[in-house]
Amino acid sequence: MISRSVFFMQEALKEARLAGEEDDVPVGAVVVYKEKIIARAHNQVEMLKDPTAHAEMLALTSATNHLGNKWLQGASLYVTIEPCSMCAGALVLARLDAVYFGAKDAKTGACGSVINIAHHKKLNHRLKVEGGILAKDCAGLLSEFFRNKRRACSSNG
Repeated sequence: MISRSVFFMQEALKEARLAGEEDDVPVGAVVVYKEKIIARAHNQVEMLKDPTAHAEMLALTSATNHLGNKWLQGASLYVTIEPCSMCAGALVLARLDAVYFGAKDAKTGACGSVINIAHHKKLNHRLKVEGGILAKDCAGLLSEFFRNKRRACSSNG
């Protein structure tokens, strides 16, 4: 039997694969409330030509619409990569209970890798943060995507 965290991260990975199929950075997210997925999203930055269309942001919007409330207390987000500062700030503002992520992001991670917005002592809300869930699968999906991008650029160049 797989753990709850692994199950929900597998669902986030399904979303990430959809982003990759749409030629967007393969990041996926699900919002869980009362042990049920209430929102799913994947990166749509390229498709929408919108730098804010990260999986986390889209999942938050969907979850707040589902619950009919701007606060997501009692909810958790599962995302395939550590949230950036924009997304981590939105998670704090939405007052989620927790964020669970797969791969760390050494360049833009804002849940401990570069900065820690999710647990900043001066903010009015803090999230539980747990990383490393299916980290190899999550990181591998990203690595493969960018490897294919580089390969395509060098063969076109």
